[in-house]
Amino acid sequence: METLAIGIYGIGALLALLAFGVPVAIVLATVGAAGLWFVGGQPLLLTTFRTLPFGVVSDYQFVVLPMFIFMGTLAARTGLVSELYNAAYRWMSRLRGSLYMTTTLASAGFAAISGSTVVNAVVFTRMALPEMLRHGYDPKLSSGCIAAAGTFAALIPPSIIMVVYAVMTGESVGQLLIAGVVPGLLTAGAYVLAIPVLVRLMPDAAPTTLERFSFSERLVSLKPIWAVILLSGVVLGGIYGGLLFPSSAATVGAAGVLLIGLARLRIGWSDLRDSLEETASLTGMIFFIIIGGLIFSRFLVNSGVTGEFNDFLTSSGMTKAAFLAIIVVVYLILGCLIDSLSIMIVTMPIVYPLLKPLAIDPIWFGVLIVKLIELSTITPPVGLNLFAVLTAAEGKVSTRQIYIGVLPFVLIELIVLAVLIAFPEISLWLPAQMSGK
Repeated sequence: METLAIGIYGIGALLALLAFGVPVAIVLATVGAAGLWFVGGQPLLLTTFRTLPFGVVSDYQFVVLPMFIFMGTLAARTGLVSELYNAAYRWMSRLRGSLYMTTTLASAGFAAISGSTVVNAVVFTRMALPEMLRHGYDPKLSSGCIAAAGTFAALIPPSIIMVVYAVMTGESVGQLLIAGVVPGLLTAGAYVLAIPVLVRLMPDAAPTTLERFSFSERLVSLKPIWAVILLSGVVLGGIYGGLLFPSSAATVGAAGVLLIGLARLRIGWSDLRDSLEETASLTGMIFFIIIGGLIFSRFLVNSGVTGEFNDFLTSSGMTKAAFLAIIVVVYLILGCLIDSLSIMIVTMPIVYPLLKPLAIDPIWFGVLIVKLIELSTITPPVGLNLFAVLTAAEGKVSTRQIYIGVLPFVLIELIVLAVLIAFPEISLWLPAQMSGK
């Protein structure tokens, strides 16, 4: 059997096993290993298993992954979220729909120290949703807003999914993290601007009674969040200015959150133990999936599938715009079927090698892919953030309500995605400045 045919059969087997619900890490590793055996025999298989897994887990730059996860799990236990929420509410309270805007801004602030969309969604569901419902806010739009605002952690550093993209592609972790800053803030700004329009179009979405705070009260509300601002500035500024490697910045960030929690007497030994256990569990899961994806990627390269795709693009004359349109459609469809991390791990071995023939900047493409991944977490029926909110809400909202409530934010995400595609400079300006220093 020709190696190309083996590669095609391997892709078919991968999709079939995923459709039957087999865990993605097992599918990738098993199909990749079997494919390597058929393509190159025992020597290729043993060489891959002897070098590849160790090469991934021993690479020092990827210490950012467990450090950022640890930073996020600790931050969720320090009470910083409530302080961010209180400050945002005091500044937004004079506007109708203020709790939607408060959730948006506070979630963007927490994203700068959490790195996980699911953590964001769960934390704000438990804290913000009861307040929204108590003040008479629409449960549909409330739950949809919380789920959508949770996605900011996919772009705003420290983004775990950005680090995964870097691991899968070999691109610079630092440049990718910095590239997500402006698109992430742009998305948060788009939400804040769109919310007044939504509450005007849907009069029952928010109450008309407004709470007012004096300017001095609003200034005082900023005092407790100085630690978040300082910590985010040190982590991002250190990477941007070249003062810290991403791995060093991640370690500083994790240590900073720990010190803040200890100084404010908000973290006990049980919290530290739980954070470490959660970090170990998530890190192990992610690395297992990444290693499986890289094994599958090596199989595709050795079978000739990747080269065949390159040749097809070259001979067909496909334009960059057509390629990006296909990517957007495919990712939106996949987002309805499988979880976000699996989408990236499964598709990157096929998609990434196609960037060079089309002269697509891999950093810009990384931002677009993460944006699509972000969108997939709020796309019914498998959106991970939707289920995170449903679980954390404990019956306060129904599946139907959150599916309806998230749709306006899906539309906003698509508009922002179109802007990022049309203007690559939005994503590339900061990394270019960083590289030039």
